[in-house]
Amino acid sequence: MKKTFTAITISSLLALSLVSSSVMAAPKVPATETGYSTIQLTQMGQPKSVHWVTVDQIAQQLKGKPPMAVGFDVDDTVLFSSPGFYRGKQVFSPNNFSYLKDQKFWDKMNCEWEKFSIPKQIGKELIAMHQKRGDDIYFITGRDPSKCEITTQYLKDVFGIKHMNKVIFASSSKTTNTKTPYIKAENIKVYYGDADSDITAARDAGAVGIRVMRPANSTNRPIAKNGIYGEEVIVNSQY
Repeated sequence: MKKTFTAITISSLLALSLVSSSVMAAPKVPATETGYSTIQLTQMGQPKSVHWVTVDQIAQQLKGKPPMAVGFDVDDTVLFSSPGFYRGKQVFSPNNFSYLKDQKFWDKMNCEWEKFSIPKQIGKELIAMHQKRGDDIYFITGRDPSKCEITTQYLKDVFGIKHMNKVIFASSSKTTNTKTPYIKAENIKVYYGDADSDITAARDAGAVGIRVMRPANSTNRPIAKNGIYGEEVIVNSQY
Protein backbone atom coordinates (compact mmCIF):
# COMPACT_ATOMS: atom_id res chain seq x y z
CA MET A 1 0.00 0.00 0.00
CA LYS A 2 2.80 2.37 0.86
CA LYS A 3 4.56 1.64 -2.44
CA THR A 4 1.35 2.24 -4.39
CA PHE A 5 0.88 5.62 -2.72
CA THR A 6 4.41 6.59 -3.73
CA ALA A 7 3.69 5.64 -7.33
CA ILE A 8 0.57 7.79 -7.40
CA THR A 9 2.11 10.90 -5.91
CA ILE A 10 5.42 10.91 -7.78
CA SER A 11 4.56 9.26 -11.07
CA SER A 12 1.27 11.01 -11.72
CA LEU A 13 2.57 14.46 -10.88
CA LEU A 14 5.74 13.98 -12.92
CA ALA A 15 3.73 12.78 -15.86
CA LEU A 16 1.73 16.00 -15.81
CA SER A 17 4.69 18.28 -15.22
CA LEU A 18 6.83 16.67 -17.90
CA VAL A 19 4.08 17.29 -20.39
CA SER A 20 3.53 20.82 -19.78
CA SER A 21 12.07 26.48 11.95
CA SER A 22 9.80 27.70 13.79
CA VAL A 23 12.67 30.21 14.30
CA MET A 24 13.18 30.59 10.56
CA ALA A 25 9.54 31.48 10.05
CA ALA A 26 7.29 30.60 7.13
CA PRO A 27 3.50 30.71 6.70
CA LYS A 28 1.71 27.98 8.64
CA VAL A 29 -0.59 25.58 6.83
CA PRO A 30 -3.04 23.51 8.95
CA ALA A 31 -2.17 19.83 9.28
CA THR A 32 -4.38 17.29 7.53
CA GLU A 33 -2.98 14.18 9.20
CA THR A 34 -1.51 13.12 12.53
CA GLY A 35 2.21 13.75 12.39
CA TYR A 36 5.04 12.49 14.55
CA SER A 37 8.30 14.18 15.47
CA THR A 38 11.57 12.30 15.12
CA ILE A 39 11.71 12.12 18.90
CA GLN A 40 8.30 10.42 19.04
CA LEU A 41 9.26 8.01 16.25
CA THR A 42 12.40 6.87 18.06
CA GLN A 43 10.15 5.85 20.94
CA MET A 44 7.21 4.32 19.07
CA GLY A 45 8.65 2.96 15.84
CA GLN A 46 7.02 3.56 12.45
CA PRO A 47 3.23 4.05 12.61
CA LYS A 48 1.32 2.67 9.63
CA SER A 49 -0.53 5.94 9.19
CA VAL A 50 2.64 7.56 7.83
CA HIS A 51 3.43 7.04 4.14
CA TRP A 52 6.95 5.70 4.50
CA VAL A 53 9.24 5.44 1.49
CA THR A 54 12.84 4.36 0.91
CA VAL A 55 15.43 5.79 -1.45
CA ASP A 56 15.21 2.60 -3.51
CA GLN A 57 11.43 3.01 -3.84
CA ILE A 58 11.83 6.61 -5.00
CA ALA A 59 14.40 5.48 -7.57
CA GLN A 60 12.05 2.75 -8.76
CA GLN A 61 9.18 5.21 -9.23
CA LEU A 62 11.46 7.50 -11.24
CA LYS A 63 12.70 4.64 -13.42
CA GLY A 64 12.11 5.37 -17.07
CA LYS A 65 11.54 9.08 -16.47
CA PRO A 66 13.96 11.43 -18.27
CA PRO A 67 16.46 13.46 -16.22
CA MET A 68 14.80 16.32 -14.36
CA ALA A 69 15.51 19.08 -11.87
CA VAL A 70 15.30 18.08 -8.19
CA GLY A 71 15.74 20.29 -5.16
CA PHE A 72 16.93 20.02 -1.58
CA ASP A 73 16.66 22.13 1.51
CA VAL A 74 20.03 22.41 3.30
CA ASP A 75 19.77 22.63 7.10
CA ASP A 76 18.62 19.38 8.76
CA THR A 77 17.88 17.90 5.33
CA VAL A 78 21.30 17.19 3.83
CA LEU A 79 23.47 18.85 6.49
CA PHE A 80 23.30 18.67 10.28
CA SER A 81 24.23 22.32 10.70
CA SER A 82 23.18 22.80 14.32
CA PRO A 83 26.81 23.31 15.49
CA GLY A 84 27.00 26.59 13.58
CA PHE A 85 23.57 27.75 14.70
CA TYR A 86 24.33 26.83 18.32
CA ARG A 87 27.56 28.83 18.16
CA GLY A 88 25.74 31.75 16.60
CA LYS A 89 23.22 31.92 19.42
CA GLN A 90 25.95 31.87 22.05
CA VAL A 91 27.91 34.62 20.33
CA PHE A 92 25.19 36.97 19.11
CA SER A 93 22.11 36.46 21.33
CA PRO A 94 22.53 33.91 24.13
CA ASN A 95 19.20 34.83 25.76
CA ASN A 96 16.95 34.82 22.69
CA PHE A 97 16.76 34.04 18.97
CA SER A 98 17.47 37.54 17.68
CA TYR A 99 20.73 36.25 16.17
CA LEU A 100 18.63 34.89 13.30
CA LYS A 101 17.92 38.49 12.28
CA ASP A 102 21.55 39.56 12.63
CA GLN A 103 23.48 39.78 9.36
CA LYS A 104 26.72 39.24 11.29
CA PHE A 105 25.53 35.74 12.21
CA TRP A 106 24.57 34.85 8.64
CA ASP A 107 27.94 36.08 7.38
CA LYS A 108 29.68 33.82 9.90
CA MET A 109 27.46 30.84 9.12
CA ASN A 110 27.53 31.16 5.35
CA CYS A 111 31.16 32.19 4.99
CA GLU A 112 33.01 30.37 7.79
CA TRP A 113 31.02 28.10 10.10
CA GLU A 114 29.57 25.91 7.34
CA LYS A 115 32.73 23.83 7.70
CA PHE A 116 31.30 22.54 11.02
CA SER A 117 28.13 21.19 9.35
CA ILE A 118 27.95 17.40 9.24
CA PRO A 119 26.76 15.71 6.01
CA LYS A 120 23.76 13.44 6.59
CA GLN A 121 23.85 9.89 5.28
CA ILE A 122 20.42 10.32 3.69
CA GLY A 123 21.77 13.29 1.77
CA LYS A 124 24.57 11.14 0.38
CA GLU A 125 22.14 8.40 -0.67
CA LEU A 126 19.60 10.70 -2.29
CA ILE A 127 22.16 12.79 -4.15
CA ALA A 128 23.99 9.70 -5.38
CA MET A 129 20.71 8.27 -6.67
CA HIS A 130 19.76 11.46 -8.49
CA GLN A 131 23.24 11.91 -9.96
CA LYS A 132 23.11 8.35 -11.28
CA ARG A 133 19.86 9.29 -13.04
CA GLY A 134 21.47 12.40 -14.51
CA ASP A 135 19.14 14.78 -12.66
CA ASP A 136 20.00 18.46 -12.20
CA ILE A 137 20.42 19.17 -8.48
CA TYR A 138 19.51 22.43 -6.76
CA PHE A 139 19.77 23.55 -3.15
CA ILE A 140 17.33 26.14 -1.83
CA THR A 141 17.81 27.30 1.74
CA GLY A 142 15.75 29.63 3.92
CA ARG A 143 18.92 31.28 5.21
CA ASP A 144 19.55 34.97 4.63
CA PRO A 145 22.19 35.57 1.94
CA SER A 146 25.65 37.02 2.51
CA LYS A 147 28.07 38.74 0.16
CA CYS A 148 30.29 35.68 0.52
CA GLU A 149 29.45 31.98 1.05
CA ILE A 150 31.26 28.64 1.19
CA THR A 151 28.08 26.55 1.25
CA THR A 152 28.07 25.89 -2.50
CA GLN A 153 31.63 24.56 -2.54
CA TYR A 154 31.13 22.65 0.71
CA LEU A 155 28.07 20.79 -0.60
CA LYS A 156 29.86 20.08 -3.88
CA ASP A 157 32.83 18.60 -2.04
CA VAL A 158 31.11 16.55 0.69
CA PHE A 159 28.52 15.04 -1.66
CA GLY A 160 30.73 14.70 -4.73
CA ILE A 161 28.39 16.71 -6.96
CA LYS A 162 29.66 16.78 -10.55
CA HIS A 163 27.53 19.60 -11.94
CA MET A 164 26.98 22.00 -9.06
CA ASN A 165 24.46 24.82 -9.18
CA LYS A 166 25.04 27.78 -6.90
CA VAL A 167 23.05 27.50 -3.66
CA ILE A 168 19.94 29.68 -3.62
CA PHE A 169 19.56 31.71 -0.41
CA ALA A 170 15.82 32.45 -0.31
CA SER A 171 15.60 34.02 3.17
CA SER A 172 12.34 33.50 5.10
CA SER A 173 9.07 35.30 5.63
CA LYS A 174 6.06 34.96 7.93
CA THR A 175 3.67 35.91 5.14
CA THR A 176 4.96 34.13 2.02
CA ASN A 177 6.86 30.94 1.30
CA THR A 178 10.05 32.29 -0.21
CA LYS A 179 11.14 28.96 -1.72
CA THR A 180 8.11 28.50 -3.97
CA PRO A 181 9.17 31.00 -6.71
CA TYR A 182 12.59 29.36 -6.98
CA ILE A 183 11.13 25.85 -7.21
CA LYS A 184 8.91 27.11 -10.02
CA ALA A 185 11.66 29.07 -11.77
CA GLU A 186 14.02 26.09 -11.91
CA ASN A 187 11.19 23.73 -12.94
CA ILE A 188 11.96 21.44 -10.00
CA LYS A 189 9.84 18.27 -9.98
CA VAL A 190 10.78 16.79 -6.59
CA TYR A 191 11.84 18.78 -3.54
CA TYR A 192 13.17 17.30 -0.30
CA GLY A 193 13.00 19.04 3.07
CA ASP A 194 12.59 18.60 6.80
CA ALA A 195 10.27 21.54 7.47
CA ASP A 196 6.52 21.82 6.95
CA SER A 197 7.16 24.80 4.70
CA ASP A 198 9.36 22.66 2.43
CA ILE A 199 6.43 20.37 1.71
CA THR A 200 3.93 23.19 1.18
CA ALA A 201 6.39 25.21 -0.93
CA ALA A 202 6.88 22.23 -3.24
CA ARG A 203 3.16 21.64 -3.59
CA ASP A 204 2.45 25.32 -4.22
CA ALA A 205 5.02 25.19 -7.02
CA GLY A 206 3.46 22.06 -8.55
CA ALA A 207 6.26 19.77 -7.39
CA VAL A 208 6.29 16.67 -5.18
CA GLY A 209 7.41 17.42 -1.61
CA ILE A 210 9.12 14.55 0.22
CA ARG A 211 9.93 14.75 3.91
CA VAL A 212 13.41 14.14 5.28
CA MET A 213 13.28 13.65 9.05
CA ARG A 214 14.80 16.42 11.16
CA PRO A 215 17.45 15.07 13.57
CA ALA A 216 16.12 14.70 17.12
CA ASN A 217 19.03 16.76 18.48
CA SER A 218 18.59 19.65 16.06
CA THR A 219 18.67 23.15 17.53
CA ASN A 220 15.67 24.00 15.32
CA ARG A 221 12.77 23.45 17.74
CA PRO A 222 10.12 22.31 17.97
CA ILE A 223 11.03 19.23 15.95
CA ALA A 224 8.82 19.13 12.86
CA LYS A 225 6.10 16.47 12.74
CA ASN A 226 6.63 14.07 9.86
CA GLY A 227 3.60 13.17 7.74
CA ILE A 228 1.22 15.93 8.84
CA TYR A 229 0.25 16.66 5.22
CA GLY A 230 0.06 13.03 4.14
CA GLU A 231 3.40 13.46 2.39
CA GLU A 232 5.88 10.66 1.93
CA VAL A 233 8.51 10.42 4.65
CA ILE A 234 11.87 8.78 4.01
CA VAL A 235 12.61 5.92 6.40
CA ASN A 236 15.46 6.54 8.89
CA SER A 237 16.31 9.87 7.27
CA GLN A 238 17.15 11.60 10.54
CA TYR A 239 20.80 10.57 10.08
